[in-house]
Amino acid sequence: MRTAIDLNCDMGESFGVYRYGADEEMMPLITSANIACGFHGGDPRIMRETVALAKKYGVRVGAHIGLPDRGGFGRRYMQMSPSEVYDLSLYQLGALDAFLRAEKMTMAHVKLHGALYMMASDDPALSDAFIEAVHAFDPSLSVFTLPDSNTSRSAARLGIRVIHEYFADRPYSDGKVKMFGWTPGEIGSPMDISSRVAQLLENPDYADIGTVCVHSDTVGAPAIMKAIRDRLFPELNPEELL
Repeated sequence: MRTAIDLNCDMGESFGVYRYGADEEMMPLITSANIACGFHGGDPRIMRETVALAKKYGVRVGAHIGLPDRGGFGRRYMQMSPSEVYDLSLYQLGALDAFLRAEKMTMAHVKLHGALYMMASDDPALSDAFIEAVHAFDPSLSVFTLPDSNTSRSAARLGIRVIHEYFADRPYSDGKVKMFGWTPGEIGSPMDISSRVAQLLENPDYADIGTVCVHSDTVGAPAIMKAIRDRLFPELNPEELL
């Protein structure tokens, strides 16, 4: 069993009167928070509050960049040019950075959201545009993405650190994640999920996985993440994780 692994969560996706996710319950259980930047979810108040919550628990913060699609929560595929992806990525990085600066914090990583995550993974022109925006903003940032994706390859070409991600609360088939259209029965109970994660991390074929994700809006997300933590690190405190 590995002695360290990052545990990340997509959060800060509420906006206005709409509330999504179990952010307050999840934050003490994770080491990296991917905070929505106002496009697919989030708004200025939610961004400020989520950054402050991350600071309270000593959690690293990354920008969670999505499509301009509140109605579809960023999970609908849209026709986007590389220049549009570059611009919306840079815009969202800057928005979150303002709230981090106000709290005397720095950004640690970047992760795309939903449909844009999969679009960039499959399309080298879009992945290049996203990584170019990250490089222009801050080349010291890490990028969370799938192994063997165009996003990973684009980051490597520009010298951006890549952290390969496994989605604990999504089903996989033939090694590929089923990001949308899954059912709770396909992912199983918190104990099922924690066992699956533990087995994956013991498999040398997955030695390049550096972070495990549970989405804040998955039903039972805190129980899932707690089961993973208890299975992987039963004797460690949060600050002792990677």
